[in-house]
Parts: sequence; C-alpha cells; structure tokens
Amino acid sequence: LKPSTAWKPRRELHGRAAVPSLRGGAAARSMDLPRLSGYLWAEGVVMMFLSRARPLLAVLGMLLLGYAHAQPVLDRVRTARALKVCIWPEYYGVTYRHPRTQELSGIDIELAAALAADLNVRVEYVDSSFPTLVSDLVEDRCDVAMFAVGVTAQRAEKLRFTQPYLRSDIYGITTKSNQVVREWSDIDKPGVLVAVQSGTFMEPVMEQRLKHAQLVRVKLPATRERELVAGRVDVFMTDYPYSRRLLDNADWARLIAPAEPFSVLPYAYAVKPGDAQWLAVVDEFVSRIKKDGRLNNAASKHGLGPIVVR
Repeated sequence: LKPSTAWKPRRELHGRAAVPSLRGGAAARSMDLPRLSGYLWAEGVVMMFLSRARPLLAVLGMLLLGYAHAQPVLDRVRTARALKVCIWPEYYGVTYRHPRTQELSGIDIELAAALAADLNVRVEYVDSSFPTLVSDLVEDRCDVAMFAVGVTAQRAEKLRFTQPYLRSDIYGITTKSNQVVREWSDIDKPGVLVAVQSGTFMEPVMEQRLKHAQLVRVKLPATRERELVAGRVDVFMTDYPYSRRLLDNADWARLIAPAEPFSVLPYAYAVKPGDAQWLAVVDEFVSRIKKDGRLNNAASKHGLGPIVVR
C-alpha cells in the first residue's frame, strides 16, 4: 500500500484519547517507539486501576451512606433540636386527635412533651400506626414511638423496648342490643364473628386462642366500631385504653371483661435497634417519670390509672 503523506491521529473507540497510528508515513517512521510504548503501558495501568477500584469505591460509598444513616439518634435530636415522636392519632386516652378540633390529647402526648423538655428540644408528632410502626422507626421517620406499644415477640424481633409503663388485658366490646354475645364465654362459639384491628397485638392472640368463632381482620380505613354497628361482626377485641373511648362516648357500647386474666400485655416505648445509647436515654426517662409522679399524674388525668406499671 502507498504510504500516507500526512499523519493524523486515529481516534479510538469509546471516546478515549487518540493514540498515534503506526501505519506508514514519514512522521510515523520518525516516532519514538519507546516513548509510545510507555504511553500505552501507562494508559493500561490507569484503566486497570479504575476497573479494579470501581467496586471498592462503590463499597466505600455504601459504608459512608450507612454511617450517615446510622448516626446516633441522640446526636440527631440534639443537632435538629427536635424530637420526632411517632403516635397513632386514633388511640383514645393515649395519643388521640380530636376529629373536630384536631387537638392532640392523651397520656403519651403529655409524656412525649415531657421527654422533649428533659432533652431541651421541641417535640414533633409524626402520625403512625401499628402496621407501619416498624418501618417508621427503622427508616428514621421518627426517633421514638410513644403510643402504648404492646411488647410482643414479633415486634421485639425488629424493635427495642424500654421497661413497661402500662399493661392491659384484652376486652370485648359489643352493642347493648346484641343477643349473641352477652358474656365472655359467648365469644368463642360457632357462628360468632370476632373482629380485631389488623396490626394490633390482639390479632395474633385471638388467632391462636379462638377455636370455634370466626376471626375477622379489619384493615384501615375501616374500623371495628363501624363493623360492629353495621352488624357485620358480633364483638370486637380491644385493650383497656381503647375501651374507654367507647364507654365514654358511645351509649350503645357494652364492655365484655374476661372472668380471669386472658392475655395481659406490657406496654412500652419503642426505638429502632442498633442504638443502645438512645434506648438507655428513653428507658431512664421512664424510670424518672415513675419516681417523680409524672406517670401517675398523666395516667390519672386520662383515665388510665388502673393499668399503670409502677
């Protein structure tokens, strides 16, 4: 082939810098071959380093992201000067939002404000629920859950709990006109429809304990009360705090109490796992309010005195 009279650099694929061609031409014949070999060797070393370093850089990025995500909660609270508290705004006497005024009230509204005051920060309430409790804490949507969270084995696998401050058994609520369920022994009979709110601790308990009645799981936005009043269930199971809402506000409601302890469960505050310092801070708060009277005062104010753990 006839050699070219004008040398031009050949553009390599993938947008890399041009590398001189060795094909013909006076300029090509005068190239410093050792220098060109060194250039190619250096480029190869750089590309090899980048290809091998890319996974390491990705791992380093993930570690840094994980470190930021795993920042101690107490440091985050102090830096933001705010305590984010998960609440369930339907929990009468505990963390209840009045449907007309939107005002929050209950034992844990009062005690959450007390915890924030002890930490010298403001309190911010975050709406949560029992079905979303774990994800809300683990994904840092809130710093602590303060809405009388029942300490169940399933939750204890995914969360960490303080010492208990309340405890409650399970109660039945039916209508005064209901002729199917008149007393506790009527609940577990063939043909009886027993409702539980999905995600509450009553769900696994009643699933295990019922032998003859049919369990009906009620999922939000549906409620146990509506299902009962509509006649789609005969009785629904709840705890002491929630039963107070019906007895205080619904003239149709009738409480069915167990003849003997049925499934007493301790209630505590919950935090995400992996932060022993923050758990200790919240647990120490529970110890203080038991000793200085703030727990008893708040419980009495909201009708929960009989279930306080002293």
